[in-house]
Amino acid sequence: MKVILLKDVENLGKKNDVKEVSDGHARNLLFPNNLAKVATEEALSLLEKEKEAKAKEAEAELVQEEQVISQLDGQEFEIMAKADEGGNLYGAITEAKLVKILKDKGFEVAKKNLKLVESIKETGEYDVMVELSHGLEAKIKVIVAGEEPKVEE
Repeated sequence: MKVILLKDVENLGKKNDVKEVSDGHARNLLFPNNLAKVATEEALSLLEKEKEAKAKEAEAELVQEEQVISQLDGQEFEIMAKADEGGNLYGAITEAKLVKILKDKGFEVAKKNLKLVESIKETGEYDVMVELSHGLEAKIKVIVAGEEPKVEE
């Protein structure tokens, strides 16, 4: 019997795979546990349409990410942060702060897409990799300049 898997099934296949299984296996395990459905002509054509729609969606996402990467690559972002005379920052600059700074500049990047070796704790220049899905990468430069904290008298 031909079935379409509704979920990943160990030792059988992944979601949306069309598989040939024994009638007993389908009736006793796959159908009762809602792991598969019968592969009718209608179900197969619907599955094909879904795959095409997902492919178009992934292609549109790729185009959008390529635009973001091309705009980001090589950009420099200057950040003013409170630091002591030795250049040590009073508060580290983390991925979360970089995401906020990028968002303020008009770039939508998730925290998980920024690759920072460790939090920035001193003034200076730092290279940060932005990695999006589809293997797209951009390198941005973050320039951290220190500003003296205001001393109240």
